[in-house]
Amino acid sequence: MSHIETVSSFVEGAPPGELADVIADIKALTASTPNVVSALTPAFERYNEEQLATVKLPGSSQPVRRPLQMVAPQVKASSVQSHVIEGPQADLVKSTLKSLGAYVKEHFANAAFGVYPIESDAKIAVAIVANKYSPNNFWNGRWRSLYVFDPASGSLEGSIKVDVHYYEDGNVRLLTNKPVTMSIPSGTGAGIAKDISASEKKYQEELNRSFVKLSEGAFKGLRRQLPVTRQKIEWDKVTSYRLGQDIGGGSSKR
Repeated sequence: MSHIETVSSFVEGAPPGELADVIADIKALTASTPNVVSALTPAFERYNEEQLATVKLPGSSQPVRRPLQMVAPQVKASSVQSHVIEGPQADLVKSTLKSLGAYVKEHFANAAFGVYPIESDAKIAVAIVANKYSPNNFWNGRWRSLYVFDPASGSLEGSIKVDVHYYEDGNVRLLTNKPVTMSIPSGTGAGIAKDISASEKKYQEELNRSFVKLSEGAFKGLRRQLPVTRQKIEWDKVTSYRLGQDIGGGSSKR
């Protein structure tokens, strides 16, 4: 693996909301070769595409596509242009957007979504991305779901990805990728949004159950339930404990 490929992997693996920090670290570590960052344009492009990067466009209150220059100053984004939805899937795209908007508004605090005709208008793609950044509390997270619906077969295929990074007094990262395959006989925008909602709700419940199992299983096994004395500490009396006596179980007349 070349030097640029190694550094590019750092960019593409950056946690949600922390790409600027990764770039700053790369600059610090490669100070003797200042042209490294300028050679990372393909990595920035792959990162933005894979992470469904979003941005608020001028005159809009909703986040949409994030321009590349927001994360890589040397990359220029194209100017904003309007696009009229036309073609055989235009009505399906519009109805799916309407139904999906109600779902996203109800379940995500800060999200962007879109429905697009693809493969010469033979299919439509549905994308949802939600970001939640809390660097002051040392955690950031991103939800991404991407689906492709085939009107001819009524099939919907895609995946749900969750990426959460905790880094207070440690470094813990959750990365998931849940494949989704289902059939939508109605073939309507309302049906697509309804089944996406049901699938994502089910997956969130699966994640919650997994967290409970980790908390009560593996994580619980990492620490003692009781101190070495095998007795619970009475915290309201902690100021009266004498080191080596009450806590250690020793005698006061040693």
